[in-house]
Amino acid sequence: MESLGLVAIGAAIAVLTGTLTAIGQGYAASQAVNSVAKNPEAEGKIRSMLILGCGLAETCAIYGMLVSFLIIFVLGGKIA
Repeated sequence: MESLGLVAIGAAIAVLTGTLTAIGQGYAASQAVNSVAKNPEAEGKIRSMLILGCGLAETCAIYGMLVSFLIIFVLGGKIA
């Protein structure tokens, strides 16, 4: 039963990517707003780069969630 706790810890570490992704996307959005405030003419380019960057960052969170599901359901079932 002790290794079931290690599986839970491993899954929690894998889900941590979602939290860090949210922090990164919030920082990117704040910098985009700051950039638009300084240079309103470049709003279209800034918005497209922000959406592209947030989309790429979101894939990291999805992969982390996928890894956590694999850890729980594949490794967790073999421990008992």
